[in-house]
Amino acid sequence: MDSKNKNFEKATFGAGCFWCIDAVLRKLKGVEKVESGFAGGHIKNPPYREVVQGRTGHAEVAQVTFDPDIISYQQLLEVFWQVHDPTTLNRQGADVGEHYRSIILAHNAEQTKIAEQMKEKLNSSSVFDDPVVTEIKAFETFYPAEEVHQDFYTRNEGMPYCTFVIKPKIDKIKRLFAENLK
Repeated sequence: MDSKNKNFEKATFGAGCFWCIDAVLRKLKGVEKVESGFAGGHIKNPPYREVVQGRTGHAEVAQVTFDPDIISYQQLLEVFWQVHDPTTLNRQGADVGEHYRSIILAHNAEQTKIAEQMKEKLNSSSVFDDPVVTEIKAFETFYPAEEVHQDFYTRNEGMPYCTFVIKPKIDKIKRLFAENLK
């Protein structure tokens, strides 16, 4: 892909552990880059240890650079809503804490509008048994996580967390979004 002549956009999502959303987003056509990191907190450049101890207010997020001519922001959101439980506050499965919250950090007014409309539609159509609690707010700053957290699934597929938590999410998108996969 000739990235020099493209008008890529960015999207930032928190869906629990960033290893999960990172692994899923990497599978999608039109995704140029995915980076795990932190956003939405109150200190600069937080280390992972501080984030997971709940000291910084950050969420674990994945920031994706994508080609909107291949995959739209709305399509990314459709995947986002399906690969985690957006109805649980500050938790995804056994992962508990503010840093595991469901959050969309919109990079512009159009992203905010699309995310809010989709959230409203999900709640009014009762797709989920409980209301969607995903926080939607304006993107401010993204801090990349340490290198060990980047593309974690690919480098650690045999780990139990990867096998039992991440792989089922990947299998789900393979079933639901086959036409969008690389």
